[in-house]
Parts: sequence; structure tokens; C-alpha cells
Amino acid sequence: MPDDQHADTRDQIPTNLRLLLIMEEVARTGLPVSPASLSEALGLPKPTIHRLLTTAEAKGFLQRDVDGRSYGPGKRLRRLAANTLSSQRVRTERLMIMKALAEQVGETCNLAAPGRYGMVYLDRVETHWPLRIQLPVGTQVPFNCTASGKMYLSSLRADKLDRLISAIDLQRCTDQSLTDPNVLHDEISATRARGYATDDQEFMDGMAAICVAIKDNEQRLLTTLSIHAPVQRKTLADLEAQLGPLQNAARKLEKLAQD
Repeated sequence: MPDDQHADTRDQIPTNLRLLLIMEEVARTGLPVSPASLSEALGLPKPTIHRLLTTAEAKGFLQRDVDGRSYGPGKRLRRLAANTLSSQRVRTERLMIMKALAEQVGETCNLAAPGRYGMVYLDRVETHWPLRIQLPVGTQVPFNCTASGKMYLSSLRADKLDRLISAIDLQRCTDQSLTDPNVLHDEISATRARGYATDDQEFMDGMAAICVAIKDNEQRLLTTLSIHAPVQRKTLADLEAQLGPLQNAARKLEKLAQD
């Protein structure tokens, strides 16, 4: 019986750690996880897994996937991850890396993470120029017309990307915004191929941006790092010329996140 097979393993997991291990496994997998998969991975009986999943879902740490059976990170688990990334020591080192990048390229840089309805700014370092674009920490911006949003979309599996593009509002923020799903798919393919994303006045008239991914130790997108500028000062081509410093800073941030 399954309970007999896992009895020894189950006895080794303290009760107060079981829910934490479930959330850790869901986060590690990076895909919606079924109760059966969790039972097999953790060596816990299915009734226990179901009970803990129900509790985690009710409290907002996990949420059910569209299939109604699998589970992924919920709002509170995503917030926990963001707050962990923003712990004082990590944030101090992170801001030092971002400040060095901002000084090197002479423009504002920002760090963003995917939220449920768009990309959320976690941190930013401002340029010294009087003319700059104000997008404070906590700002949520659309997936379809920002460099960070398109970078995130390019990291998704084809089936998940299709579902997300079908479900979200493809906002028209400027005349350049990509609101046609087919055109957006083409742009995401191009983004994936070149390894960075762009925004040529798609989110805001007069603003250009370039973005790269910051990945976890399993090469999944964790956050994004962008630089943006008024086009009066730097065109998209000018920002693309700064791809090297941007990628170098992203690698340093990856190392910081993975340590």
C-alpha cells in the first residue's frame, strides 16, 4: 500500500515542515504540480497531500491551475518570494550592482518580476538627468507592450504562452503597442531568438527600453533587468549598444540570487 511504502519517509518529515516542503517543491518544479506528483516526490500519502494543499490554497499560498487538479504558486507565495529577494542584505548588494549599471550607461535601470496581470517593479535606480521617466517601485506594467513583459512571455512554454495571451487584455498604450496576438507571437519568437526584449515607444510615447532575463539555478526566469530612456536622449539602437553592460549586470544579479 502507498502508506506502507512511504511510512519510513513520512516519519522523518516533521509535521510542521510538510507544508513548507510542498511549497518548495511547487516552486522548484516551475510548473503546475499534481497531488500525485507531490506524493511521489515527498513520500507523503495522498490524503495528507490533499489536506495540506487545501489549506495552502485557502490561505492563498497556492492556487489551482486551469485544469482544476494541479497547483502552482499563489499570491502570498509570490509575495513571499519577492520579499525574500528584497531582504536588506540582498537588496543593498542588488542596488549597488544596479547603480553601477545606471552610471555606466547613463540611464535608469529597473528590476521587475511577473505578477498576475503584468510586470511589477521591484527596484529601480534613477539616472542623474533632469529629464527622466517616473515609474516608481510597485508600478505594474502590461506584458504585451513593455520590454520586461515581453522578456517574461518569451520564457513561457508554447501552451502556457497561448493561454496567457488569450486570457490577458492586450493593452494599447501607444500607437506602437502590440495588440494583435499573431504579431505579439512573432515578437516573442524574435525576443527568444535574440535573448533580449525591446520596447520602442510601445508602452509610453517618447520612451525606449531594452531588457534581459535574470534566471534561477535551473535557468528559469526569475526577474528581469531593464534600462530605459527618453528617445530624445537615446534611441532604441543606442540602448541596444548597451546590451553588454546590461547582460553583465544581470549575471551578477543572478549570482546574488542563487548564492
